[in-house]
Amino acid sequence: MAVRFIRPIARNTIAVLLFFVATLAVACGGAVATAPTEAPATPVQSEVPAAASPAVDGSGLKTIVATKELGVGKQRVAFLLTSPKALVKVPEVVVTSVFLGEGQAAGETKSAGFHLWPYGVRGSYVTEMNFDRPGPWRLDIIGEGEDVRGKAEAILNVSEQGGVPNIGSIPPLSRNKTLQSVESMEKLTTDFAPDPDLYQITVEDAVATGKPTVVVFASPAFCTSPTCGPQTATLSELKSGHVGEANFIHVEIYENPDEIQGDLTRATLSQPIQDWGISDLPDWFNESWTFVLNSDGRVNQRFEGFATLEELESALRSVLPQS
Repeated sequence: MAVRFIRPIARNTIAVLLFFVATLAVACGGAVATAPTEAPATPVQSEVPAAASPAVDGSGLKTIVATKELGVGKQRVAFLLTSPKALVKVPEVVVTSVFLGEGQAAGETKSAGFHLWPYGVRGSYVTEMNFDRPGPWRLDIIGEGEDVRGKAEAILNVSEQGGVPNIGSIPPLSRNKTLQSVESMEKLTTDFAPDPDLYQITVEDAVATGKPTVVVFASPAFCTSPTCGPQTATLSELKSGHVGEANFIHVEIYENPDEIQGDLTRATLSQPIQDWGISDLPDWFNESWTFVLNSDGRVNQRFEGFATLEELESALRSVLPQS
């Protein structure tokens, strides 16, 4: 990891910057290729942040919910599971949904598989749950591994219709910036090693091609959530296996990536991130979102927070023409 210094600085300042770089690398799963010249104004989350759910039994198991925007119907749910010692990485846990509102609702029991993120630092459990009505829900999570045995809970709020494009909907046909509309890559992304292929086409033009499209909204240099990861790198890897079969687009969260230079107080949000309703989410800062659109431009799957190559591969294959 290379750090650029633009002027001589004191030894104490160097220590602070090195601490910041190390912390940011942990928070982003090792995805940061280099560090900004100055620390972002926002704090970086620790390995097990205070937002983790309280333990419900003597095991000390806690959850960190990665999927907070949920609507009625079948939804992808992702969460991290922690023990008092470390991040839990057993292959599967059992998840049961329980409706906490008035009246009866159809809960279900499913298995959630563990997905290790790139660089092997952390990962999340993922499953699909069907929520048949809006309101408060609880997930009862049971772990029964060699090193982990106990129960954790996660509280979810399911809305009738959220502000972010849901599965089956047609999202805004954004005219995001491309290499053809700006004079340099630095105006397109905060990625320190960007893939030019991800900045060749707008969402509007991609949908017009009649091919499936994968759109990632992310800020590679400034992911500060405990559930962030190297999403644009994963998108490039997905693209390399499906050249010509689909469109692959990265939309930077910030409108002015070339002006930030490590200081997020200068940042303004890009128009697409506002058009898609992502910036209106409660407590959202700069968490990534990924959408897989079918050939008609409808959302076939969406991923809040980091989505692994395995998940994206499965979602994309489901909308590709069957041979």
